[in-house]
Amino acid sequence: MNQLVELRGVSKAYGTAVSALTGVDLAVGAGEFVAIMGPSGSGKSTLLNLVAGLDRPTGGQILVDGQELRGLNEGQLSRYRRSRLGIIFQFFHLLNNLSVLENVLIPAQLAGVKGGVARARALELLEQLGIASKAQQYPARLSGGERQRAAIARALINQPALLLADEPTGALDSRNGEQVMELLLGLHRAGQTILQVTHDHNLAARYAGRVIFLRDGRVIDDTTMAAARPEWPRLVPREEAAQ
Repeated sequence: MNQLVELRGVSKAYGTAVSALTGVDLAVGAGEFVAIMGPSGSGKSTLLNLVAGLDRPTGGQILVDGQELRGLNEGQLSRYRRSRLGIIFQFFHLLNNLSVLENVLIPAQLAGVKGGVARARALELLEQLGIASKAQQYPARLSGGERQRAAIARALINQPALLLADEPTGALDSRNGEQVMELLLGLHRAGQTILQVTHDHNLAARYAGRVIFLRDGRVIDDTTMAAARPEWPRLVPREEAAQ
């Protein structure tokens, strides 16, 4: 399998006392749907931020789509995020003074995509995600599930090689959370590579093809879910996953 993401001996320390990640080796193949889990403080969000180029490792190498991140300056990292990544956040981060369509178009405008091409792509995504009728509305008038769909469209507008999802169902009720996960699963089946941080072991077990479990900044388990789903309650006890 073609490796889209590679972490080689990656460490991240804050000051001299706190190590968020220690010697992490990890590879994500093109087309995989991988969930990252672990208790609070295990390094999940740090790992995602490092892959996104929003933070820098203390040691080791991070390669995404053939690009080594550690030596890039801030301008190069911004271009990397625009051209190779889509990012979905827990709390949507939509701009309330812009319509849904205008929010979706922002990354394409920053990347210099021609207006007509970007608009057509945005409207197509909104149609696919079931919120085309909301294109001219403002985020405050949408439900949480609709706002997350708009955020997914924004993340996909530049056709990223890698989609990063940071607790994308964390601010949603269970029904909307499952709908968002179904959308992500559909994207995965169409070939999108997804790396998702989640606290919900049930959703991870049902939707991800692979689950990586962190504790104290280290990978302690890496499981392909097709074979392991019957063992999931043993692999990650509910009370531990909820920490």
